[in-house]
Amino acid sequence: MPTPSRCWKLARMPVSVMLAGALALTASPVSAHAFGQRYDLPIPLNYFLVGAVATVFLSFVLIGLFVQRRPEQFGYPRLDLLRASLKLDLQIGAVMSSQVLAVVIRAVSALMFLLLLVVGFFGTDRAIENLSPTFIWIIWWVGMGYVVALVGNVWVFINPWKITFEWYRRLRGHADDPEEPPFAYPQGLDVWPALLLFFLFAWAENVYTGAFRPFTLSVMVLMYSIVTWVGMAAFGKHTWLRNGEAFTVLFGFFSRFSPTELSVTNRDVCRDCASDCRLEAKCVDCYDCYEYAATGDRQLNLRPFAVGLALQQRVSVATAAFVVLALATVSFDGFQDTETWANLRANMLSFATSDVVDTVALVLAPALFAVVYLAFAWAIKTLSCEEAGVLEVASAYVFSLVPIALAYNLAHFITLLLIQGQLIVPLVSDPFGFGWNIFGTADYRLNLNIIGAKAVWFISLVAIVLGHVISV
Repeated sequence: MPTPSRCWKLARMPVSVMLAGALALTASPVSAHAFGQRYDLPIPLNYFLVGAVATVFLSFVLIGLFVQRRPEQFGYPRLDLLRASLKLDLQIGAVMSSQVLAVVIRAVSALMFLLLLVVGFFGTDRAIENLSPTFIWIIWWVGMGYVVALVGNVWVFINPWKITFEWYRRLRGHADDPEEPPFAYPQGLDVWPALLLFFLFAWAENVYTGAFRPFTLSVMVLMYSIVTWVGMAAFGKHTWLRNGEAFTVLFGFFSRFSPTELSVTNRDVCRDCASDCRLEAKCVDCYDCYEYAATGDRQLNLRPFAVGLALQQRVSVATAAFVVLALATVSFDGFQDTETWANLRANMLSFATSDVVDTVALVLAPALFAVVYLAFAWAIKTLSCEEAGVLEVASAYVFSLVPIALAYNLAHFITLLLIQGQLIVPLVSDPFGFGWNIFGTADYRLNLNIIGAKAVWFISLVAIVLGHVISV
């Protein structure tokens, strides 16, 4: 950014840093799902908050003083796992590239998808005794977010909608043919369809109580499946996954934090790619190119955590809006568990129904986050004398919000995953709730002491502070 002498040096601070500080100043303890133990802090809460804010502030001061590299000088170490080997001459690449393994994983994913639909439609309607709600809302939704952020974007390989669509094309004899969709995807749509679908998903999770009933949940999954299959058929598989499939887009954001990346070394492949990777210096995490590249041109690289968030790539306004929405919805989910929201909601229920109140609040949450974020973007633009527009500045820094979203996700959902997630143990033996005991685990009882209140508090605190520091 151009920074004339009359402009403050503070203006060179990334907008995400300022927003991180603001969020830290207003942070409050996150009340996680399924947790009722009490823990008394060893020191007053204000001490924790002041220390957290001071840590975040000191981190951007130190980085501002010692990190002087320009974006074009940014580089990081990589280890290609497809070419690496372990002791005993075990070739990692041979294992990961195994066609047999790929077929097995894809088959398991598709069969699991079918099973969830069937148990939802024909199993018991008691959510706690049916496999579908526990697996979808806890194991898949919460667990997959952790996996793609801490391991890599495995969703690309196990996405059941993508797998079943490819099987359909194979049955029609078009598996090896280049995609020629009947419609061209409107460029102006960008990822707005995915954003809309994710908002509807967030509404179902936070507002619509019927979403936890197995039959209703299966209906919703089937409806989403039809939209996804029709979108891929109409606009092309990769085009719709990249722009219209909400979870492919979201998990793609989260995987930028992960220690792995997919890369293509032969840039000739990128010339036929519909994404913008052909305009970038390197082809990183473009799943379109990776699928069509020759085996020898593929790389699965191990890299430091979070560097994927700093890669220079074009970020659209729609993409920025999606990231802000993801952060706002998980924050709203946590806010719903607080006493402040309970009191506020009780007062508003005299004017409207609970569904209306919750829906309006869910709409206002991302709107409020967007206003605050754009205000800081405007401040950066003004103080730095930047010629770019406010939306361009906001888009440029938006991926620095991803660590904050992941941190709030971890703080909020850790007990849900560890405690209520144990329901999967008895449910695998009795998925329909018919009283079966297929694997002998139906009598398993939840271990409520698997994680204590003290551990939850410190995990949440450390996660939120580290998330803001990494954002810097």
